[in-house]
Amino acid sequence: MHVDLYYACVQSRALFTVWSLLQLMRRYPGRVPDVDLMFDCMDRPAINRTEHTGEGAPPPPPLFRYCTTRDHLDIPFPDWSFWGWPETHIEPWTREFRSIKQGSRRVRWPDRVPTAYWKGNPDVASPLRLALLACNDTNLWRAEIMRQNWEEEAKSGYQNSKLSSQCTHRYKIYAEGFAWSVSLKYILSCGSMALLIDPLYQDFFSRGLEPRVNHWPVSTVGMCESIRDAVEWGNAHPEDAERVGKRGQRLMQELGMDTVYDYMLHLLTEYAALLDFRPGPPHSSQEVCAGSVLCLADDRQRRFLEASAAYPATAGPCSMPPSDG
Repeated sequence: MHVDLYYACVQSRALFTVWSLLQLMRRYPGRVPDVDLMFDCMDRPAINRTEHTGEGAPPPPPLFRYCTTRDHLDIPFPDWSFWGWPETHIEPWTREFRSIKQGSRRVRWPDRVPTAYWKGNPDVASPLRLALLACNDTNLWRAEIMRQNWEEEAKSGYQNSKLSSQCTHRYKIYAEGFAWSVSLKYILSCGSMALLIDPLYQDFFSRGLEPRVNHWPVSTVGMCESIRDAVEWGNAHPEDAERVGKRGQRLMQELGMDTVYDYMLHLLTEYAALLDFRPGPPHSSQEVCAGSVLCLADDRQRRFLEASAAYPATAGPCSMPPSDG
């Protein structure tokens, strides 16, 4: 694997994204095709669909990133946090999901707080999250909105930000930040009925989301009222609301690392088939391996990387269904 770095990404995103591809190669040795790809590890998509549709429009340049929208053609790829997020003390996905699911069993659904809950950082240039703060009224809007200060959490050893301890409410709110948010998978994992506030962005598993099946939609128009209505519906129909939450948790359980790696392999295989040239490393690139990434990592990053190391698969990847044309 060869990497040509164009700019420094936020935190350790680039390091963990490179690691994810190395682990894919370790998971399926000899099966990952030769590709030449551009990866943008910042948040918002950049390839506008309107600039690449219609007669005479240039073809869209293929750009991989963590999310896209219906108006963009960026190619969604699993985000770095599946391999861990050391800056927020969130473990690799296999460990974190197991911990959250165990935490969700500590409080039975009937005993959970019958209101909606959100805890996050509103200071990320997100008008939606700032507006959500106004819904913090359990009597009027049936919602508890908590501000997360990561700097303070780091000082306290992350004792108040453990995701496994945040499954005590019947309803959990998902609000996008500057773009999409990695928090979606953690919110769905709780087994609470997830209230998704009109998501604009999509990541690679978004097509598995079904309104009123494995989550509940909330409108940005009259947002506080929409949250209150969802909570009141759920409290009036507790068995139905619990089923919605359980289906969301089941969706995340099905999104194990085996599935993540299979998606990555199928995506790169399909992408490689579209290349009309033979890929080769540019002169400015550097060859990387697992050892070199571990050498670049600090002690905390190294712990997360080593904990997320893949092993060769004992069977082939899942089969892709035939294209519907």
